[in-house]
Amino acid sequence: MMARQAGLTAGPQASPATDLPQPSVRPPRTAGAGPRREQVLTTKVGLQMPTGMAYDEWERAGRQLAGVLDSSCWWLGDWLRFGKDHYTDRYQRGIRAVGLSYQTLRNYAWVARRFDITRRRSGLSFQHHAELASMPVPEQDLWLDRAEQRQWTTKQLRSALRAARQGDRPQPAADPNRLLQLPGSRLQWWHKAAEQAGVDFEQWVTAALDSAAASALEELSAVPAGRGPAGAAPPEGPADLPVAIGA
Repeated sequence: MMARQAGLTAGPQASPATDLPQPSVRPPRTAGAGPRREQVLTTKVGLQMPTGMAYDEWERAGRQLAGVLDSSCWWLGDWLRFGKDHYTDRYQRGIRAVGLSYQTLRNYAWVARRFDITRRRSGLSFQHHAELASMPVPEQDLWLDRAEQRQWTTKQLRSALRAARQGDRPQPAADPNRLLQLPGSRLQWWHKAAEQAGVDFEQWVTAALDSAAASALEELSAVPAGRGPAGAAPPEGPADLPVAIGA
């Protein structure tokens, strides 16, 4: 069932899984039937795609492969949990026989244990859950709701968590006269880039820093209100303060 829904067909080198659903056998083609859509062929050592594959089909296959990869983290975590609970004296032998990294499996199992299967969100990745695994259950559910409703990527969720943790911390006042110590080679590299762009060095530095700041703020575009507007223009003070860049 899984492979058939994904449009992926197991090839001759694929190893059948006894406990996982297998694709059903297709009925023989009849006269007058429409053209059969070519399928992606999965084998144990690769992926074969038809040469005439449309972009939409290729993109759909990628999403389905990513879904299988993400689901496998839950599967392996639950597999190890079951083994530890039922075969306490033999489960490590099973891990060695399978040939998987015990540390990786422990990480999967820890996340799986922290989220009962009824609390896992199918619209969020395993990594979304892993970011929240160390939190108390009410906080986990709160952040899962936010990530799901606002369609956060894992990176956006991580940024929102960081902003929330730092929100109550007093921030030290910035020293406008602080010198930024840089290696001489890097300073020369920046001078060369400014020359290539045909602009003054200070203008090039300002533009580069503004661009980096805009990119960083864009990551927080979905962070709850009150954390500061994303993509905002650089603040303007009563006067421009010089910033010394030392070699």
